[in-house]
Amino acid sequence: SIEDTQFEVIPLTPEKVLELIEQAYPNPITPEDLARDNGWSEEEVQQVLISLQNRGLVKAMEYNSFTRIHHEDKDIKVVKQMPTIASNKQPTIAIITAQYCEKLAVDAMLENKETFVRYTTVGESNVYTLGNIGAHRIVSTKLPRVGSSREAMTATGNTTTRLLGTFQKVDYVFIVGVAGGVPHYTDYRKHVRLGDVVISHPDIKRNSVLENGHSNPWGEDQFVYVYNSRGREVKTYFPVNPCLQQIAKYLQMQHVKKPWETYLKDGLRHLQERTINDFSRPAANTDKLYMNIGNRDVIEVAHPQQSTQDAQEDATDAGGPLTRVHLGPIGSGSDQIKSDTLRTEFSRTFGLLATDIEMSSVLDSVIGNCRDSFILVKGISDYKDGTTTKKWQNYASLAAAAVMKSIICAMDAPTNV
Repeated sequence: SIEDTQFEVIPLTPEKVLELIEQAYPNPITPEDLARDNGWSEEEVQQVLISLQNRGLVKAMEYNSFTRIHHEDKDIKVVKQMPTIASNKQPTIAIITAQYCEKLAVDAMLENKETFVRYTTVGESNVYTLGNIGAHRIVSTKLPRVGSSREAMTATGNTTTRLLGTFQKVDYVFIVGVAGGVPHYTDYRKHVRLGDVVISHPDIKRNSVLENGHSNPWGEDQFVYVYNSRGREVKTYFPVNPCLQQIAKYLQMQHVKKPWETYLKDGLRHLQERTINDFSRPAANTDKLYMNIGNRDVIEVAHPQQSTQDAQEDATDAGGPLTRVHLGPIGSGSDQIKSDTLRTEFSRTFGLLATDIEMSSVLDSVIGNCRDSFILVKGISDYKDGTTTKKWQNYASLAAAAVMKSIICAMDAPTNV
């Protein structure tokens, strides 16, 4: 019945409470909200929050609400309104993340960081970290909540619109974080696995015509959103100016120089010194691949074998596993992600290499605010939508951030400073 499926009580643990506080960040959250939304006792939630407070992980805000203590918390300025930023310090690149680990990974790539939380007791709070990558001024933010509910979609769209309204010199938008890989069971070169990075890019094999009959000037759609399980309402996205995708393609073709490997190591060192979260690469044997054999039955299968040539191309100086970069369309739509059968069909129809959480409202806002260049850079942390298992999330976030930095460092220096 509907009653049985509507509300599943998740066990109350410090880890779960911390995860929910991180998801809400930069919005504070109250014990009352946590108890009501999850079917817990408010007194027990309060006890868990006190223990997290004693461990230095959360702090109390006004109105008995709590928020995550950031490892660079002493440098964070809480403001009611953003201060005016001098013209030559205005960011030209915005980076949008959805999860706390993604924001940490992106910020590990920035230099000369300064973080502001625009704190409000009504509506959504916003977090903006300003800094540099090479010659570029950057602003990074974290969406306050994501999901396919109307409230979450409105919140993510509004946060993106506020970001682009606050920083009007932003010309390029990166959406960086984790997603689910679409595995290829027989071909190593087409196989997307955990720790790899997928960049939104046309599927060159397919020739696309949009629903309004206009062909895409650059050949293919890069983000595909499906409204319902029958796939009847499809929304597709592509940037007017594909300059970021062209840089990504150039970087992917470099067999010798892979700058993201250096940025990944540097980012890992930075995070190890400053946070208790572990961003190192999980053991290879935790990357298990399953195949659906019908009737909801799955079997574990081996990953496709690489050829000698592939092994040589994928070798790193340290001899460890390389972060492979793939270019192709990314899709989302809640029905499509939950069901194995629908996800396989959805991926095959649109040539998808990854499936993501709800991002269409963010892209609607980017396009609605006339930003012609945008790109999704997604580290693979599972084979669904990036959120079903925590083990690979931190590393996948860091891999995506390192590839993002490689693209930014290959861009022309800004001229409007």
